[in-house]
Amino acid sequence: MKKLISSLMIAILLLSFVPIQANAAIATTSNSTSSNAPVESAEANALLLRLNEINTLDKSNLSSVEKRQLRKEVRTIKSQLREVRGGVYLSIGAIIIIVLLLILLL
Repeated sequence: MKKLISSLMIAILLLSFVPIQANAAIATTSNSTSSNAPVESAEANALLLRLNEINTLDKSNLSSVEKRQLRKEVRTIKSQLREVRGGVYLSIGAIIIIVLLLILLL
């Protein structure tokens, strides 16, 4: 029983670290040029400005079709911002597994 639990914990740890390493390898190769950084920052600022414009817009006078188009635009802008900003995100399931492993190991 003890071998089974330890092998399961090792398997979970190995599977959880593989995507992080793959993401790091992709990030280092894609950011090799220094000229991309200011462009991404300006692009992110433009997207944030457009989001602020949409938020300040008076939506009570818009038709349902126009509101739907704005919602789609907001979704695409948010997805583009996630791509530009990057970062590492942990799901709640991953956080729970990490906490449980820390409790079991310590």
